[in-house]
Amino acid sequence: MAHPCLTCGACCAYFRVSFHWSEADPDLGGRVPIELTEPLRTHERVMRGTSQSQPRCIALDSQIGVYSRCTIHPQRPSVCRDVPASWEFGAASAQCDKSRLAHGLPLLTLADWNGVVERNHPDA
Repeated sequence: MAHPCLTCGACCAYFRVSFHWSEADPDLGGRVPIELTEPLRTHERVMRGTSQSQPRCIALDSQIGVYSRCTIHPQRPSVCRDVPASWEFGAASAQCDKSRLAHGLPLLTLADWNGVVERNHPDA
């Protein structure tokens, strides 16, 4: 069974993805492709497309609720890495739940994790 995030994408099309500018500066070890970002505030950058009234990350390849893929997954910002899917680690995730509801998707439950194979995890 595939990781539930691979058929979702709701969080990437709901939240603003802002992070410290150094994450997009290769001279400082930043890995986020700077061309996919834009300035937000003095010390922050934002993923293009997420600072809109209807956010959608430029790196998202998805039909929400059907398939989902982050085109820069290994280089995604820390804020993206820090948002777990609900029940992935034994607890609900407010961010996951809020974005799924906003896109008309059912909330994840513990049952959604039955049979999920680790190699299908987006971080694998």
